[in-house]
Order: sequence, then C-alpha cells, then structure tokens
Amino acid sequence: MAQSAPIDEESTGAYVARATADQATAEHLLIISGLSGAGKSQASKLFEDLGYSCVDNLPPALLDDYLELRRSEPERYRRSALVLDIRAGDPAPAIERAKAALRDEGGTLELIFLEAGDASLVSRFSETRHRHPLQATRSGVQASIAEERRLLSRTRDLANHVIDTSGLSIGQLKDRLFAVVPRAKTDDRLRIDIVTFGFKYGIPLEADLVFDVRFLTNPYWDPQLKPLSGLEEPVRDFVLGQPAARRFLELVTELLELTVPAYRAEGKEQLRIALGCTGGYHRSIALAEALAGRLESVADASVGVFHRELER
Repeated sequence: MAQSAPIDEESTGAYVARATADQATAEHLLIISGLSGAGKSQASKLFEDLGYSCVDNLPPALLDDYLELRRSEPERYRRSALVLDIRAGDPAPAIERAKAALRDEGGTLELIFLEAGDASLVSRFSETRHRHPLQATRSGVQASIAEERRLLSRTRDLANHVIDTSGLSIGQLKDRLFAVVPRAKTDDRLRIDIVTFGFKYGIPLEADLVFDVRFLTNPYWDPQLKPLSGLEEPVRDFVLGQPAARRFLELVTELLELTVPAYRAEGKEQLRIALGCTGGYHRSIALAEALAGRLESVADASVGVFHRELER
C-alpha cells in the first residue's frame, strides 16, 4: 500500500476467492492493529464494504464496552472490525482480555497486524504530511517508528496474521486481507445495480456503464401510453416488441457475460449500469426490467434495479 506512487484502486490484481459458506464465521470479531502508516484505516474501509461494523481508532479501554454492546445486539454487530493501535495507548491488554472472553463464549477474535519497512513508512508520512502519533516525544519520524515498534511488540505477538504492506497497492492489500479472513460465498458475488434515468435530468455520476436507449420509438407520443410507466404491461409490450430492443438486450447480456467474471477477478464488487431515455419513464424502465431478468443467470452476480425518475 505504498504511498510513493498514486494508487489505482481498480488495479487490484488477481482476486483471491477462497472462502465457502461453511468456512464463513457467523460471528466474527476482527481487530486490526499495527504501525501508523501501515494501512489500518484502508483495511477498515475494505471490511466496511463487506458489511462489517467498523470503528477506527477505538480506545482500548472501550473494547470491553464494545463486547457488551455486541452481546446486547448480536445480529447487528455479529461481524465487526475494530482498529486499535498506539494512538490511544497499548492495545495488548485489552486484546488479551477480549480473546479470553470470546473464547469462553465460543466466539472468535482474529487479530491482523499491519506493518511496513521504515523507508516505506517514512515516505508515507512525508507525502501525506501527517504527524506520527508519537512524534511529539521523539526527535523525528524514524525515531517515532522505532518506539512504536517497541510499544506494539506484544500486540504483534498476539496477532493471528502479520502483513507487511511495503510496496502494496490498495488492491494488493485487499487480496492479502481477504486471503486470510473467512468470507461468506455471497461476498464473492458481483452486485450489478441497473439504474434508469432521464437524460434531461442528467446522467447518474456513479454509473460505470451508460447506455442511451433513445434510439427506440418513444411510447410518450402515444396518448394511451404516455401516462403509464415502463413497469406497466402496455408500455413494456410496446418497447420490447421492437426488434431493435430485443437485439439491444442480447448484445448487452453478451457483453456482461464476458466482462462480469473479469470484473470479479479484478476485485470489483459493484457494477453500476445506467440506462437512459429522454424522461427516464418509459423505454429505459422497460429495458432495465427485461435486462435484470436476463442477468439473473450471469454467474457470480446479484442484480438490483432502481428507477431514479419514478422517485421524483
């Protein structure tokens, strides 16, 4: 997760899909610790994307309280990722207590310790211009790093996994983390969100792929169809009855059958497809619903459909 060069979050390298449903832990408490600048906050964000409840920089003194919160709301906090490090004091005693408590309850606590070489850490602090949390009591960044290594030596010994992030991109860090942490099979599926919109209201900024379907004959000009949306059968039949519409669906489905496995292999977890017509009320909606039905058969993907202009 080298900061010495710009990080391309899409260039994730080979994705490690290693967990199965029976491997996934129903209740999983993950603690991320390690050296300042080694990538703990980035790791927390990656687990947040997987549905973990995440807290960055949790004071070790509050770890017992967090465990009690999990006991009171087990479903809400059944998968949690907490960052504990030197910013709020030595986390080792609190981690040892938590491990013992969860072991007695039959739960699981997994500790990942992130570190990096001095040269990488000094470079990251230099480029981000962040202060090392111990720098106020030391002569410089390198001396602060040395002291932090000493203070966290016990925490490192407790770790289930130690990962050196020197030279790793965000994507490579993701691969390393997901290679050691069990994941449910559903976590490995690409989520495809199909969003319909009207060009006169603007293209969705978050879209990965945008298709303009204004080449089709518009039901808007039929007085009987104008007040209906693309969700209703008369409009759907009008739109999908056009040979160009059927061919469009065939080509887009073929494109996604080709690209979805490749997107997933590159670590992409969500693909946003936008279909737009003039008002986002007739053609785009009818085509989006039909496309979603076809994509249900695409491997390793779950599909959702959202009609932006219907919410206006």
